[in-house]
Parts: sequence; C-alpha cells; structure tokens
Amino acid sequence: MNTRDICMMALFTAFTAVMAQISVPMPLGVPMTMQTFAIMLAGMVLGARKGFISVLAYILLGIVGVPVFAKLSGGLGIVFGPTGGFILSFPLMAWIVGLGAERGGAAAVVIGLIAGTVVNYAGGMLMFCLITGQSMDVAFMACVFPFIPTGVIKVVMAALIGVRLRAKFLIALMLLPC
Repeated sequence: MNTRDICMMALFTAFTAVMAQISVPMPLGVPMTMQTFAIMLAGMVLGARKGFISVLAYILLGIVGVPVFAKLSGGLGIVFGPTGGFILSFPLMAWIVGLGAERGGAAAVVIGLIAGTVVNYAGGMLMFCLITGQSMDVAFMACVFPFIPTGVIKVVMAALIGVRLRAKFLIALMLLPC
C-alpha cells in the first residue's frame, strides 16, 4: 500500500460515516441507512482488500466512541447491540463486493453485490436474535423484509455508479506517480 491507497481508504471511511447519518427510523428498531450503499461503493471502487480495510477502520472509529454510526452514535454498545450484526458484517460485505468488482463483468459485479447484501442481512438477523431473544421470523421482519426494496435500489445504484468510479479510479492510479 502507498499513500494514495491510504488516502482513498480514508476517503471511503469518511464517506461511510457521512452516509450513516442518512437514517430513517423503522418500527422494530433497525433504522434504514445509506451505510450499506457506502460499503458497496467501497468494495466496488477499492476492491476486496482495501474495501475491507476501509470499512474495518470505520468500525474501529465507532468502537472507540467516534460518532460515525447512525444518529451520530458510537461505542461498543452500538456494535454489540441489536443492530450490531449489520455493522460487524460490513467488512465482509465490502470484501465480497470487492471480489465481484475485481473479477469484472456485469454478472460478477451483481453477484458480489447481492451476496454481500445477503451476508449483511444474515449478520444483522443473527445479532438481532441473540441480543433481543426474538425468533428468526421476527428478525426477518425487522431486519430484512422492509429493507428488500431499498436493498435492490442500492445494488442497482452501486453497480451503475461503482463500475464507473472503479474505472476512473483505476485510470487515475495508472496516470499518477507512486
């Protein structure tokens, strides 16, 4: 990694923190945020490894109390609370999306985005069940079902925007000196 890579990862870490503030409260306590869109773009543009590191940095900032999560929150209580499974799955989501982007081709990109989203939903449901003691049915209704329409929109937007940004990012890397 070089300075340029670190700056790009920091940029996506900050972008994720900003997008987390676009938050809509939902009835069962799991807010709808734009974090997942930022995570998808981090994986798409940075690739698997750098996307993973960028998102891990975001989570570590939140763990130490920097208010980077939804509603300007931070701390261990958020990460290990009912919605923490979503947050903890973010690095894996970025890695999976990044693998799809690195493979290239529309099918690989879409499969990576969908697989990353499914992993995120599964992590969110699991932690929700563990912390709240609710059934998987309730967790599905709280953590997945209401988010499917926006999830589809985010996947489509991330595919369209991410492919273009990744191409521009890769061209810029070739043109700039190390």
